[in-house]
Amino acid sequence: MGRAWLSMLRGQVSTLSDPLLKQYVESSVYKLAENSQVQDHRLVFILLKDPQINAFAAPGGVIGVNGGLFLYAQKEDEYAGVLAHELAHLSQRHFARGVENQQRMQLPLMAAMLAGIVAAAAGGGDAGIAAIASTQAAAIQSQLRFSRQNEQEADRIGILTLAKAGYDPRGMPEMFSRLAKQYRYDQKPPEFLLTHPVTEDRIADTRNRAEQYPAGGLDDSLTYQLMRARVQLMFEETPGIAVKRFRAMLNENPKLDAARYGLALGLTRLGQLNEARDLLKPLLTASPHNIAYNLAQVELDITNNRLQDAEQRTLKMLEIYPDDFAVNMAQADLLVKLNKPKEASALLEKIAHNRPLDPDVWYRVAETRGQAGELIGVHQARAEYFALTGDYDQAIQQLSFAKQRAATNFQLAARIDARQQEFISQKRAAEQLLK
Repeated sequence: MGRAWLSMLRGQVSTLSDPLLKQYVESSVYKLAENSQVQDHRLVFILLKDPQINAFAAPGGVIGVNGGLFLYAQKEDEYAGVLAHELAHLSQRHFARGVENQQRMQLPLMAAMLAGIVAAAAGGGDAGIAAIASTQAAAIQSQLRFSRQNEQEADRIGILTLAKAGYDPRGMPEMFSRLAKQYRYDQKPPEFLLTHPVTEDRIADTRNRAEQYPAGGLDDSLTYQLMRARVQLMFEETPGIAVKRFRAMLNENPKLDAARYGLALGLTRLGQLNEARDLLKPLLTASPHNIAYNLAQVELDITNNRLQDAEQRTLKMLEIYPDDFAVNMAQADLLVKLNKPKEASALLEKIAHNRPLDPDVWYRVAETRGQAGELIGVHQARAEYFALTGDYDQAIQQLSFAKQRAATNFQLAARIDARQQEFISQKRAAEQLLK
């Protein structure tokens, strides 16, 4: 059910496709999950393009993170505290236990309840996902808010997870305290505070629990601050405004590498390439193998039409990090710009094999296969993309087109037909949820 609703959610909301950011979220959540009570680590992620703070963990191992979490969480341990709390909801089966408490709720009502959770995560009615849910969802909205007991349990287990993962558990009460102060008199607080009410008692309780663990830990990291700078640039009204923000930060603290990095990215997008290059140079000198810095230089070189320099850098990075998702995606994009679509298509096929549940990858696979003239493959990739974004009719139709083109290749046509039957079954299952 969780995976089915994730596909529907993807088709209704804007998401963040930035490979570096996706890779960071996935690795940080897996690190937390390995130190949590979550038994099944087969997780799947969605990053919502929403500046409001929110995160959720839904049945099926679905982990959702709003871009706004990076805007609000000033340090990595605060970011990790929110996600550790959500993983605790997942590990303790709070959603499933809520269903059980309703005396074996029927499947349609369970589906409606999950739809409500996803709707809240997507920003409610504004996202349009609420229209998918059955009319029963309105009658159980009050059940979507976790009980006080569940919240306390998630806080307690989340703090333990933070400590075991090497973070400073004090990040959780610090985050709650700042949010409470910021929205104390706000009539419309963020969705996260509506579903996770923060009270003085709760802040005091989490602080007391956190104090039982040694201070320090991984309370912050440069990588987190670099990702935060990327998100700040994404959500700023214009690159010019972001440049002013980062320049002011750097003027205040010239040693703030994250601000220097954000400023270089912003200047690159404004076309002020010489200053951007000057800003990146000391960062690369100090950390020559840093992926974020190198990919920023690749972006700058591409913008400056220095494609050979960009390719040399990506190839060097691939020697060091052959399986890195962000580096491989950068290389694939560069191969397209170098008019090597067949090589780009082959590389993206490898990436898709490693990330079969990533719709952004399948979208790029479809594009590059088209440029390489692989028309059957275009339809196959589009089908995967549409299925992952909840549009099963389009997915099934794309495979019909692929079968027509593969009519003379019996084995290929048989494989396409088998995949089409899988999508037909998935469509029926999704429709069953809506009844």
